[in-house]
Parts: sequence; C-alpha cells; structure tokens
Amino acid sequence: METRPSGSIPKSWTVGPPKSFRLSAEERDELVSSVSEETLEDIRFAQQQVRGFAEHQKSALRDIEVETLPGVRLGHKNIPVANVGCYVPGGRYPMVASAHMSIVTAKVAGVKRAIACTPPTAGKPHPETIAAMVLAGADEIYLLGGVQAIAAMALGTETIAGVDMLVGPGNAYVAEAKRQLFGRVGIDLLAGPTEVLVLADDSADVEMIATDLLGQAEHGPNLPAILVTTSRILAEQLPAELDRQLAELPTAEIARAAWQTHGEIRLVASRDEMRREADAIASEHVEVLTRDPRWFLANLTNFGALFLWAGDQRRFRR
Repeated sequence: METRPSGSIPKSWTVGPPKSFRLSAEERDELVSSVSEETLEDIRFAQQQVRGFAEHQKSALRDIEVETLPGVRLGHKNIPVANVGCYVPGGRYPMVASAHMSIVTAKVAGVKRAIACTPPTAGKPHPETIAAMVLAGADEIYLLGGVQAIAAMALGTETIAGVDMLVGPGNAYVAEAKRQLFGRVGIDLLAGPTEVLVLADDSADVEMIATDLLGQAEHGPNLPAILVTTSRILAEQLPAELDRQLAELPTAEIARAAWQTHGEIRLVASRDEMRREADAIASEHVEVLTRDPRWFLANLTNFGALFLWAGDQRRFRR
C-alpha cells in the first residue's frame, strides 16, 4: 500500500486551471486519505470540542411565547438560516481551525446547506483544510479564495447556488467584499486584523507569553500583540525571549514585522490598572496569566474572547 507524508498532495493532482472549482466526492476522499491518522484524530478532537460547546450555546436559545394581556400573545422563534457560505482563508497559511468554527457551528445550528470555499496553495488544495471541511460536514467544497469566493457564494454563479449568509474570517479585501454584500446577504461581522493582549503578573512564564504573542503575530505583519504586566522582571525578560523564539520560528519574517511595528509592553502598578488598560485596548483575544484569573472574568468588560489560565505555567516549558 502506498503511503504519503501527512498533508502531501495526491499524485493525481496537477497545477493548472481546474475543470471545476467544486471538489468531487472522489477528490474529497483522496485528499482526506492523504492526511495522517494522527492529524485526522486531532481534527476530530477539536471539532468535538467546538460541537459540544455549540450545542450548549444552542440549548440556551429558547423559543418563547407569553401572554402580555388577555388575548395578546408575544414571542420569538429561533429559525436556522437555510444556506450559509463558510469562508476558510489560506492566503499565507492554511487556517484549519476556521473550518471548525464556521462549518461545525452552522451544522449544530441546523443549517440545511453549508458550503465552504478555501483558496488553493500553489494551485493545489491543502489536504488538512479539506479534511477539516469534510469532517465538519460541509455539503459542498470549492477550491476558490478571496473576493471571488465571497462574490460567488453571495451572488451565485452558473455552478454555485447562492447563499443567504456569509461567515468566516479573511483579509481586508474579504472584509470589504462582505461589507459591500451586506444587505444582499447576511454576514457574521466585519472583522479587522486579529489582536492579542496578554495580562500577566509575576506568576506568569515568559516563554509562554512570548509563544502566545508570536502565535497571533505570525498571522500578518499588521497585527497588534501587547503585554500588560505588573512584573518589571517579565517586562525586561520578554524582548530577549521573543528574539530567541523568532530565531527558530518558521514564520519569523511576518511575526517579527508585526511585533516590531505593533508590539507593545506596558508595565503597570496594580491589577486594577491592568484591568483599565485591557478595557481601553479592547483586544479580540485577551489571555490572563495571573494568580487569580477569575477576578478578570468578573471585572473585564471589553474583549472578544477571554482565555483564563489556571495552574503552573512552567510545566509546559520545553
């Protein structure tokens, strides 16, 4: 039996104009089979977590009907969108997780038809991304990216039936395309560059802080990455640790540009000042590495997603 390294493109794939942007069932199966079983298990595990939480979220959305006056009944009903187009970017790097967060959640919501578009890499599909789309339950998969993909899903073509709503991240051009199409179709939101803010006290580990800042900074050269800390030692150690990791990071060129242009280290005097700084920054991702992370859960108000760390961070050091 022939074996391939994880993520290698099957030999039957050639670079050139495709006969169809839509992947056939055979092409989907071939790409999934080229991905290692370990990677497939990782994808299944991630999607199980996303699916489980999405089901809890859905259970919190209740239909209601109440009688406000004799004979007067008011209510609301939650109805899934019929057709959704999920964009999974891959311009600089394949964004496998975007398939989990868009297709899986659409299916949990009860969307009857969830289609997905992702750009090719050097003219070829990225196997792990396609595997994530297939395992998430995408009804149709198109090897198509950028503004072209957004327009095709929203407006429809001779071969792609249009959708009612567009979801998923993308670059500035994708965001602008969604903005212009809003009203013709629904959209999830107008997303800007991804952002990360780390809040840390002297219990935090500088290696973990640097890793998490660079993990977002590598997405693009214009991405803000900020540390707000009450520890002067951490503030002084971080630049050297960033340099050490950048020397080994495959995506160092982009991550370094983001840090040099938009990176910040802010030293503050107290936990409450840290909170005020965080609410003023209002970052998309806020990570709390402190002795009492739940204090920030109770007191922060301006953030997109909040990540609370509990436990000994140093046990994750290499």
